[in-house]
Amino acid sequence: MKKVAVIMGSDSDFPVVEGTVKVLKEYGVPYEAHIYSAHRTPVEAKEFFSSARENGFGVIICAAGMAAHLAGAAAANTTLPVIGIPMKSAALDGMDALLSTVQMPTGLPVATVAINGAKNAAHLALQIIALTDDELSEKLVASREKMREDVLKKDKELQEKI
Repeated sequence: MKKVAVIMGSDSDFPVVEGTVKVLKEYGVPYEAHIYSAHRTPVEAKEFFSSARENGFGVIICAAGMAAHLAGAAAANTTLPVIGIPMKSAALDGMDALLSTVQMPTGLPVATVAINGAKNAAHLALQIIALTDDELSEKLVASREKMREDVLKKDKELQEKI
């Protein structure tokens, strides 16, 4: 099974990104988490991204706020799928990061989840990895069925109350 890279621009992103890690652990998907900055550690970030495929990764998730160039830097240095998590910031509530992450030039896409959407980034990575992993695909199908059952149970409880 391919690994997922979880890259943060700062250690202050970890409280949100921890949601990504928890989902990957829940599904038993191997991952590595690192802190690299597109601006403060550009050489190290480029080295990681450009060698990610050879190092067994199948997807890269990047979380960054403010200028949010980390996912773009990843996309510029690999052909692996890159998922960006725009992080909420004090100045513009994460809209700056959202726009920086989603507005990529043609040919260098970054799949972008909601501001602080760490868990959905993990779920999207799982779906990508599951394209070539039947066991993971089955786990995702089972998870969706449980979600459906949970909603129907809550609807039944609601109907009994009203």
